[in-house]
Amino acid sequence: MRILILGGTTEASALARLLSGRSEFSPVLSMAGRTSEPRPVPVPTRIGGFGGVDGLACFLLQERIEAVIDATHPFAAVMSRNAAEACARVHVPLLALRRPPWIPQAGDRWTEVNSMEEAVDALGDEPRRVFLTVGRLELPPFADAPQHTYLVRTIEPIGDALPVPNVIAIQDRAPFNEAAERALMEREQIEVVVTKNSGGAATYPKIVAARALGLPVIVVARPQKLRGVEEVASADAALEWLERYHGRTP
Repeated sequence: MRILILGGTTEASALARLLSGRSEFSPVLSMAGRTSEPRPVPVPTRIGGFGGVDGLACFLLQERIEAVIDATHPFAAVMSRNAAEACARVHVPLLALRRPPWIPQAGDRWTEVNSMEEAVDALGDEPRRVFLTVGRLELPPFADAPQHTYLVRTIEPIGDALPVPNVIAIQDRAPFNEAAERALMEREQIEVVVTKNSGGAATYPKIVAARALGLPVIVVARPQKLRGVEEVASADAALEWLERYHGRTP
């Protein structure tokens, strides 16, 4: 069974590892190529885009793909929409593999917003020391609030994505731990944290650390789910779904 995994997440890598030892499955993992040194996985991998809906639909036909697992980041809305449209066009079953979102707990001081622009507004006019953990591609809107000091953590260098006077850029990759996150926030005298509601355990320690320090957290909500696309929350559940489809005529 030929399977395309749209990846770039820990869930995608976990599913690839589950499939790698199964002779009845032939998976290929596709990644956008935004990370220069992705972690290796034990299945064939392709890097780069498809060329929109048309390109993805052609790829599915040419490669005789029989199922697609959309395990992209919960905020990769364009890719998810393209996958849904391409799969519908060529009649290939599609499953979304999405980790559950974080839920506010007792002691959390969350302000939930729907976009990066709303997150910028929520910071207010007075200068603050901001721990900005939204990813390199989401930085430009914060240039509209240059009065703040930003501690920015990304996997790749930020380049000129945030042209403001006071930026401290660090490069690091999850998983993180609570003690280190708390020490970082205390050392940099952070006053507010800005994050996406990415879910998962790898980056959740920053939420726990902010809770322990009593810091406010501005949380950007996920895009709305796509209608008509079945969704599961774990690689194991995605494997079960593929097992049900195995052997059916595409």
